[in-house]
Amino acid sequence: MINYLANPKRFLNFERIAAPIFGTVAALCFVIGIWLGLFNSPADEVQGESVRIMYVHVPAAWSAMMAYAALAIASFVSFVWRHSLADSAAKAFALNGAVFTFLALATGSLWGKPTWGTWWQWDGRMTSVLVLLFIYLAYLCLWSFMEDETRTRRIAAIFAMVGAINLPIIKFSVEWWNSLHQPATISNIGAPGLPAEMAWPLAVMTLAYTMLFAWLSLTQIKTDILRRQAKRASQKPASKIKLETL
Repeated sequence: MINYLANPKRFLNFERIAAPIFGTVAALCFVIGIWLGLFNSPADEVQGESVRIMYVHVPAAWSAMMAYAALAIASFVSFVWRHSLADSAAKAFALNGAVFTFLALATGSLWGKPTWGTWWQWDGRMTSVLVLLFIYLAYLCLWSFMEDETRTRRIAAIFAMVGAINLPIIKFSVEWWNSLHQPATISNIGAPGLPAEMAWPLAVMTLAYTMLFAWLSLTQIKTDILRRQAKRASQKPASKIKLETL
């Protein structure tokens, strides 16, 4: 599948079909998930109505980590096979991941104030997610400020792969250090600690974020491909006029 989509023409054909499907599924899931989260799920016994921020915060945090895993894989492909399409994908994943990470931090802060009594706490989970945002921004800056594209591709790929070390730190931070965050409680629908009335809207919103990420990424990769093609076309030397045609 990766080899098939590595061809820009085939990718554009795939994007033309897949992007509208992902976008439609994302929109439907957002409508259903928001309705379930706001009107069909109970308030928490301890946190009250503020628990509804979970339906925005948790999927955003999941998407932020998923986006970086995709970024690391695309960077590996770019580093090994030096394919420009992998670079386009990596840049799209980084931009979307940065937005999701910022959303996770912002909604986590909003959730933390009524729950913990503070907007911010330098615990392992919060700090490692903040580091993730900085990694995303640094990666995007590499592409923005370095002029040599060949050198940028190599440095950015190495940087992204090294940055993947932060993913297990985020995942296990609540177990390695004292943290305000509770350990993961979701294993299946109706699992202890998360009733089905809360698990279903959370699952639907997670799917919505995932489909949104896919739609945004495909659209941005397509835009980058078209930009590259337009740039190459503009750099072609003008055809010489033969004397016979004058």
